[in-house]
Amino acid sequence: MKAYELQHTTGIDGWVAVEKPQPQPGPGQALVRIHAVSLNYRDLIIARGTYPGTKPPIIPVSDGAGEVVAVGPGVTRVKPGDRVAPTFFQVWTDGERTPEKVAHALGGGVPGVLAEYVCLDAEGLALLPDWLSFEEAATLPCAAVTAWNALVPQGGLKAGQTVLAQGTGGVSIFALQFARILGARVILTSSSDEKLQRGKQLGADGLVNYKKSPDWAKDVLALTGGQGVDHVLEVGGAATLPLSVRATKEGGHIALIGLLTGAPGKPDNAATGSKHLRVVSTYVGSRAMFEDMLRAMTPQKTKPVIDRVFPFSEAREALRYMESGGHFGKIVVSV
Repeated sequence: MKAYELQHTTGIDGWVAVEKPQPQPGPGQALVRIHAVSLNYRDLIIARGTYPGTKPPIIPVSDGAGEVVAVGPGVTRVKPGDRVAPTFFQVWTDGERTPEKVAHALGGGVPGVLAEYVCLDAEGLALLPDWLSFEEAATLPCAAVTAWNALVPQGGLKAGQTVLAQGTGGVSIFALQFARILGARVILTSSSDEKLQRGKQLGADGLVNYKKSPDWAKDVLALTGGQGVDHVLEVGGAATLPLSVRATKEGGHIALIGLLTGAPGKPDNAATGSKHLRVVSTYVGSRAMFEDMLRAMTPQKTKPVIDRVFPFSEAREALRYMESGGHFGKIVVSV
């Protein structure tokens, strides 16, 4: 079969096209023919060698979707022909996050899905509705489940509340879509007026260009009548967290998700404590969360926003496109 291996962590060229034997499912496993994968910022920093716990050579990328073609001994949960997407954490099926459940994530601690065939834990597969294409479904395991977990299981989002989504990458656009499904208002930030207008078409209520307005917390406060937002999806990291704290209302919630500015955010206890903020680290989620999210998307058949689909032969070009930051929504590779 065709696959990519991360053979060294010196950058995007560490992704090397290879031929490997097609794997065979063992006990409790399913063999999945991968039809599409999607990229996350995590894939880029793994390739750069700045993400802990990854030892080359390894098949990269956590997010994909495909069809079960065979199952190993003892598997009854899925069968050949089922359309599935693997969960980011193969053994976190339900319940609270524990170190054991999140010890090994696809494409990092264990081999990923940038290959024609992969063997996966049958318990770590989500069954897909027929109204989602493989390309659309491939965008869901990391970014979408992260946004869902931040807003619903962790955040307890209620209709009428306000969500601040930073930027227009996968997590933030999913947060915009889920918040709208659940009847919440959304303020979207970006350095691009064009991207902000696209966000408005998806239902964003407030728009803030942080390049034109570096002190963007002031703009967010103005858009909320001085109150601040109920929820923040903090994807920037250390450089943006202080502004997020200022933009959040008393008793509000900040989901710590990303490190796009180079380092993870560490909340100032004095600042967060004085406002009684709930600051929670969000690390994707469980299979049960994935399934709840799919149920919430189904009534309106909410479609993921895909910026561009690359052919398998151009997987490295897809990662370079992610590095450029020019995308709106998700970047997909057709396998």
